[in-house]
Amino acid sequence: MAKPIMAKATAVWLVDNTTISFKQIADFVGMHELEVQGIADGDVATGVKGFDPIANNQLTQEEIDAAQASPLHKLKLKFNAAAVGEEKRRGPRYTPLSKRQDRPASILWLVKFHPELSDGQVSKLVGTTKPTIQAIRERTHWNIANIQPIDPVALGLCKQSELDAAVQKAASKKAAEGGVMNDDERRKLVSTEQSLEMEAEPRMPSNIEGLEAFTLGDSSDSSGLEEDPRGDDDFADADSFFNLPESGDDDEQPT
Repeated sequence: MAKPIMAKATAVWLVDNTTISFKQIADFVGMHELEVQGIADGDVATGVKGFDPIANNQLTQEEIDAAQASPLHKLKLKFNAAAVGEEKRRGPRYTPLSKRQDRPASILWLVKFHPELSDGQVSKLVGTTKPTIQAIRERTHWNIANIQPIDPVALGLCKQSELDAAVQKAASKKAAEGGVMNDDERRKLVSTEQSLEMEAEPRMPSNIEGLEAFTLGDSSDSSGLEEDPRGDDDFADADSFFNLPESGDDDEQPT
């Protein structure tokens, strides 16, 4: 369902000027019910001026009256004929001014750890231009010596789900082309969820690698050990082995 513009300011106006429930306001503006209650308590949106949805052609007075009369009534955005058929404009992602200085670091991270991503994918993820990406790829950027690679998800320039989707798309393209991937490339082309669910493959230490089939005996003998041909009779008992004298009366000491 379409949401009103300036949702928080609209919620402030509805809280101050109507008796509509917090749940109805929250559903209409796309906020949480507790957040709307915080507006009423003065803990949220302090200093925000209310935005009149009636004067700005977003609600009708009849719709507000119906919502005040019935707590189950859901507010509906006023139909705007001028907005019919309007498509979302396509272009690079908008990046706030406070984070634009972090874009080169995120580009370097994507180029370094996900070189399979195209310039278009990187541009869409962090909201930059292809010449900037190309300059960082070729290390001709004017500030390349001072740029350190930083994960764009950690910088808040994109979501982890968006990065995973781009990586999966690159993986599908790589598989369709039939290219041979090494272990590092294969690990890079999986999403975060898949990599966390993978079990670690047991690896043999390099110092004993190649000795797993080594045996001490003849290779034709499965046990590797020869049987001793001597029997039990060939071994002396403990008394004869130590040559112990037999006990007798002569050995008794006089009292």
